[in-house]
Amino acid sequence: MLPIVPSHRLATIDDLPEIIAIYNSTIASRQVTADTEPITVESRKTWFYEHAPDKRPLWVVEGVNQKIIGWLSFSNFYGRPAYSGTAELSIYLHENARGKGLGRYFLSEAIAHAPQIQVHTLLGFIFGHNTPSMNLFAAFNFQIWANMPGVATLDGVERDLIIFGKRVN
Repeated sequence: MLPIVPSHRLATIDDLPEIIAIYNSTIASRQVTADTEPITVESRKTWFYEHAPDKRPLWVVEGVNQKIIGWLSFSNFYGRPAYSGTAELSIYLHENARGKGLGRYFLSEAIAHAPQIQVHTLLGFIFGHNTPSMNLFAAFNFQIWANMPGVATLDGVERDLIIFGKRVN
């Protein structure tokens, strides 16, 4: 399902239903997001428009059938001007695209692109039981900058949130 050589493009509003479908597909696993119920396209329109291509892009990768198989977003951290050089990365992959190198592609591209959008610090907020995502960020020399034990409760189980960080040039 992955293109032979992945390439990404900026997301358009027409991509939002597929972006949301991929996001919603991760909710049941309780491994990736703190949302516990599916979200709607309508509820994410403001979020979509907050992703200005020159400051906080939202990228998608399409598979061979032109369907979106993954997305990456740069998001503001803490929403205050002094933090404008810091961005949170989120990567979501279609279930058929996981474990095939697309996460590595996205993370590599994000690190390379960050200085072009005046970002010097990248963060990943990852549940402590999400070993694949923690391994991905660690493979790119992100360090654990915070361990927030038991801050999320999913189905009655307390979960840790690990914040991975990396300074980029």
